[in-house]
Amino acid sequence: MSYNIMQAVILTAGRGKRMKNLTEKKNKNMLKVNGKPILKYKLDSLPKEIDEIIFVIGYHGDEIRRQFGKKYKGRKISYVEQKKLNGTGGAIHKAKKLLKGRFLVIYGDDLYHKDDIEEIIKFDLAILAKEIKDVTRFGILKTDKNGHLVDIIEKPKKSKSKLAAIGLFLLNKDFFKYKLVSIGGGEFGLPQTLARMSKEHKIKIIKAKRWHPIGHLEDLKSAGKNLHKFIK
Repeated sequence: MSYNIMQAVILTAGRGKRMKNLTEKKNKNMLKVNGKPILKYKLDSLPKEIDEIIFVIGYHGDEIRRQFGKKYKGRKISYVEQKKLNGTGGAIHKAKKLLKGRFLVIYGDDLYHKDDIEEIIKFDLAILAKEIKDVTRFGILKTDKNGHLVDIIEKPKKSKSKLAAIGLFLLNKDFFKYKLVSIGGGEFGLPQTLARMSKEHKIKIIKAKRWHPIGHLEDLKSAGKNLHKFIK
């Protein structure tokens, strides 16, 4: 099913402690790759169907406000603040009042390809995934024979499935009918709540062609070398 108008919620509230001193006075998602903030590449990869961007801000969120203001290349920008870092599920609930229908949810740091985003928005509910080698670092998706979500196992020691949730989701407002799933430490998980939702809704798993995670210093350094793969 295809809709003409959608919103994109971008999660940017976290500190990014694994970037060490680089994020002492800076938002992780504003770190630069080849001279431009990570978030700029993210906004430029959004398909034309996205008419509004909602930033969930927190740590050094004013830096994002100053950079992007109220509009970016004709798209309206709104901001909501996640003062208490209670997970990705909690972050989405901060944007709840601004959401109208279907919406993308994108983690603020990693690089995604425009083709993959254009593919995921063809569905009502979907998760972008990538086959990885080390299952102990990610939430691993279990699917049925038709490629729909059955469950998510967080950082398993071993797994037959190698499909990892990579931080990009297509949701609709039915998400808010489900109680958020606790993942410990006062945090609530978006993917885990989707697993609960999958008992009553078909959530399509889309395999990404391209993905560059930026979780550590070495990822940031290698992003510049791989950037050409993400610019369409």
